[in-house]
Amino acid sequence: MTVRFAARVDRVRPSAIRELLRLGEDPEVVSFGGGYPDPALFPVDELRAIFDDLLTPANSRVLQYAGSTGLLRLREQVADRLTADGTACTAEDLLITSGGQQGLDLVAKLVLDPGDTVITEDPTFLGALIAFNPMEPTYAPVRIDGNGMDTEDLERVLADSPRARMIYTVPDFQNPTGVTMSLPRRRRLIELANEHDLLVVEDTPYRSLRFEGDHLPTLRSLDTQGRVVHLGSFSKILAPGFRLGWLLADGEVLQKLSLLKLAGDTQCSTLTMAAASAYLDRYDIDAHIATIVAAYRRKRDLALSVLDERMPAGVRHTAPEGGLFTWLTFPDGVDTAALMQDVLLPQGKVAYVPGATFFPVAGPASHARVNFSGLPDDVLVAGLTRMSELVGAHLSGSGPSNK
Repeated sequence: MTVRFAARVDRVRPSAIRELLRLGEDPEVVSFGGGYPDPALFPVDELRAIFDDLLTPANSRVLQYAGSTGLLRLREQVADRLTADGTACTAEDLLITSGGQQGLDLVAKLVLDPGDTVITEDPTFLGALIAFNPMEPTYAPVRIDGNGMDTEDLERVLADSPRARMIYTVPDFQNPTGVTMSLPRRRRLIELANEHDLLVVEDTPYRSLRFEGDHLPTLRSLDTQGRVVHLGSFSKILAPGFRLGWLLADGEVLQKLSLLKLAGDTQCSTLTMAAASAYLDRYDIDAHIATIVAAYRRKRDLALSVLDERMPAGVRHTAPEGGLFTWLTFPDGVDTAALMQDVLLPQGKVAYVPGATFFPVAGPASHARVNFSGLPDDVLVAGLTRMSELVGAHLSGSGPSNK
């Protein structure tokens, strides 16, 4: 049989995410690749009690179909939490999604035709590129620094992008760099989106995981024209296996996104929506978040201390105020993909994500993303120590695999 694939399938290729998931399952490899929460922090006992209560004949409705927008009670709870965070909304403004990733897929389907332009940070979240690529867009990357997306560079990029349809950003503890967009730049981004009549996609899976610094308003809360689509997720604050997130949007945009959701998978799991809702009703999720924030702050501090002490001076890293990642910058000429493949994996059984995969247009090969949240403290320290020592030996020319 010969299958004639649609042109968009050419943009669907094996990705670093799939390889990272595979590495994460190899017990011999210490992987700093995936954006994994620490499974030791999942509220297993509470969730077991919830599922025991839900899976009874009296509650058989949790195994039935539900509306495509998501259970009303869960949407009400998410709306209450967003409103408390300064982003006023109601249940009618929300769509429950299969994690934040489905929100990216739906927005891409909503606004992108082949050849349209997506404005992104440079680098940007790999999963977003995977979601957008089947729509066959072009990308216009914007420089990023310690204060997030550079809005002066954004203004320049917009002037050169007549087919721009949306701006995609991770303003809080950006994936992959860990940096946070400043308040002046948040305001300026909204001004520029208004001037150019663009949709803004605000992706906030790490927003609740702030370790220090000022709590900044969401882009959605600064939006006065209904152009920001705000995405959030339970993956980092409850459990990624639930595959639950939310999408906040206005009017016709939300209505059409809901229809695309219906076409894609009809609805999220009624059972997991009911379980998440029950958790929010019965337990103090803010206390749970405070626990995981304290744990991830400690892990960040451990990771950065090892990198400061052990990594050679020519390798720099970001110091995120929250989230799950730090971003390594190696000396010019270092190919971090080759370094991992030729040195770190065979000699140290350690892995990160090579940085080139995060650039929407060809970018430098001298970066890497390191996750510090998903491993026990002792494994985190031992793995980063081993990685740092191998990098040091390689860069100094004393490593056996140095060419």
